[in-house]
Amino acid sequence: MTASTPTTAHPGLDAAILDYNGVIGLQPTTDQWLRLARTALWPENDLPAFQHAFWNARPAYDAGQLSDLAYWATVLGHHPGARRLRELREADTDMWTSTDDRVVEVLEHTHASGLPLVLLSNAPRHLSNVLDRHPWRRLMTHALYSARLQVCKPDPAAYQHALNATGAAGPDRVLLVDDRADNCHAARRLRLRTLHYTGRSTDLAAALHPAN
Repeated sequence: MTASTPTTAHPGLDAAILDYNGVIGLQPTTDQWLRLARTALWPENDLPAFQHAFWNARPAYDAGQLSDLAYWATVLGHHPGARRLRELREADTDMWTSTDDRVVEVLEHTHASGLPLVLLSNAPRHLSNVLDRHPWRRLMTHALYSARLQVCKPDPAAYQHALNATGAAGPDRVLLVDDRADNCHAARRLRLRTLHYTGRSTDLAAALHPAN
């Protein structure tokens, strides 16, 4: 099957573009955040401040504009040593590699039905390399990561890269699945169909298999 000739299981749909974190990947637990904060030698009673520093520098890191060292130096306010940098990167990566088995099951069914699936994720380079080694990756026709594209969602250029990878006849024949409302809004401005995913795998299954 090609993207321009969808099966009867997917009427009017040529492909789907999927976010990773919050869709395929589970959100980090509080324990995982605390482990990372401890690794950073951040006071455990000040986790919100750590998370603020973490996220404030993240867009540039996800876009490939900061190295691992530059990112963590920005978060911490000083350069970590080589050993601590390695430990920080490992703890950070560990937060994003647990997957939702229910979602993977839906995607396995979708993959078997022949609908092309393209991953579009805001992720730094090291995490991208780790995710590419996971078993669910085989379900994706292409996996596009912001650090490699050097552009993050919701920049329109990120969606255009993913649309080009789908080979779809037009954006209105592609479904974007993302857990962030701003990413969905940006996609709709480009005429993609969207599913704002809120953790219900049944909603995902219904969107990907409307004929079932």
